Amino acid sequence: MYFPRLKDLRNDRDLLQRDIAALLKISQTVYSRYERGYQTIPVEHLLTLADFYHTSTDYLLGRTNNPNPAPK
Repeated sequence: MYFPRLKDLRNDRDLLQRDIAALLKISQTVYSRYERGYQTIPVEHLLTLADFYHTSTDYLLGRTNNPNPAPK
């Protein structure tokens, strides 16, 4: 699965792949594989990214076009 939203969200904030990799405590290479869909993203990383970007995991996964997270 390809995750173009990961790249779009990162670019919108003028961040580099290495910045997000540091947030996730992984290498830039592994994060690059996530963005390109070459490697499955672990659930804990999806949750961290959703919190960081203030969005939902469904939005990151392309299951919805609504970037707003569901109310808690």
